[in-house]
Amino acid sequence: MTTDAATVHRAHPRLIVQKFGGTSVAKDDLREVAVSRVLEARARGFCPVVVVSAMGRIGDPYATDTLLSLLGPAKPSANRDLIAAVGELISAAVFAELLIKWGAKAQALSGGQAGVVVDDRWGDAQIIEVRPDYVLQIVGEGVIPVVAGFQGMTPDGAIATLGRGGSDLSAVALGSSLKAEAVEIFTDVSGVMSGDPRRVAGVHAVERITYEEMTELAAHGAKVMHHKAASWAMQTKTPYSVKGLRTNQGTLVDDAVPIDRDRPVTGIAAIHDLAFVHMILGEIEDREKLGKLELEIFGRLARRGISIDLINVNRAGVFFAVESHNLPVVRTELRDLNMAVRVREGCAKLSIVGAGMRGTPGVMYRVVQALEAQGVEIIHSTDSNITISILVREEDATKAEQGIHDYFHLESERR
Repeated sequence: MTTDAATVHRAHPRLIVQKFGGTSVAKDDLREVAVSRVLEARARGFCPVVVVSAMGRIGDPYATDTLLSLLGPAKPSANRDLIAAVGELISAAVFAELLIKWGAKAQALSGGQAGVVVDDRWGDAQIIEVRPDYVLQIVGEGVIPVVAGFQGMTPDGAIATLGRGGSDLSAVALGSSLKAEAVEIFTDVSGVMSGDPRRVAGVHAVERITYEEMTELAAHGAKVMHHKAASWAMQTKTPYSVKGLRTNQGTLVDDAVPIDRDRPVTGIAAIHDLAFVHMILGEIEDREKLGKLELEIFGRLARRGISIDLINVNRAGVFFAVESHNLPVVRTELRDLNMAVRVREGCAKLSIVGAGMRGTPGVMYRVVQALEAQGVEIIHSTDSNITISILVREEDATKAEQGIHDYFHLESERR
């Protein structure tokens, strides 16, 4: 017998999903803080559903990368995913037992037991659906479910993992399927920052941000939230917050955010260690032949699993950026196309994001002004409705970030 969402919501109208990342469950004292956040939520009238990552980072005994190192180099497979999922299972059991020690009823669940159904793209599985019947059942019995993030079960019963940052996705997908009142992502920083505090002075946590802004920042290098999770939340309109574990303060992500066009930029994200590739097409006048050549370039890179960025195609050629470690593969794949290839290594991409850019003239002009004042060369740029991405020299990246942050006055709270 299953418990449908409507029945449980009548009895327990305030479901909350709380996700704790690897650094938040790495040590005894941090796990105790995390448990206190769960019990605080329950004291406020919520019925918590907990999602946990593996404990710690590489080098820690139960971290995912540490466990994977037992296999050595291995292609994605069911075997590799099985061992990759172990860290979250251990973490869930430890966390559930700590909740019990503190007087709560709790039960650890695998992703599959929590109803997360995925395909068999090993190491990068896609969620097909979430069937939270069992989670709802035990919540109705007064039990706090502690779900192993980063994983699900295929229709054939195999464990498959969701890729880097997959626990964020587990939490948002569960929150959406449960129609939770809130989803809280706990991490080691107090929310979404206006820039990277390791490189930019004067950054602050943005109090509120739109789904689209968060998705863009995550996709362009902000580490506080995984881009797949941010995209899922945007598509399902699942509000969530990103909070510091110790401070319990952070950023609310939803669409009820006033847009201030006088302050069009919300934050800056960066991706480093890129190479910029320019493939010169030459004097090809035949449009059909030119189109086939362009398709051949992109097709070869796609088949090798090479992700490219900052793409532009025009009469001058094909332009794109690629992670530097993939450059040898790019050269190998494209060398027989009888085209001149120019490569500029040592680049970084800065992405300036803000919902206030949409329909606001002159933002790119102001970005250029800010970089000109810092003596920073723009190697390449692309833009969308709410994002401007620029490619600069790696050695200029920090002063470029600082210059843009200062120019748009991001040192003060925007909303």
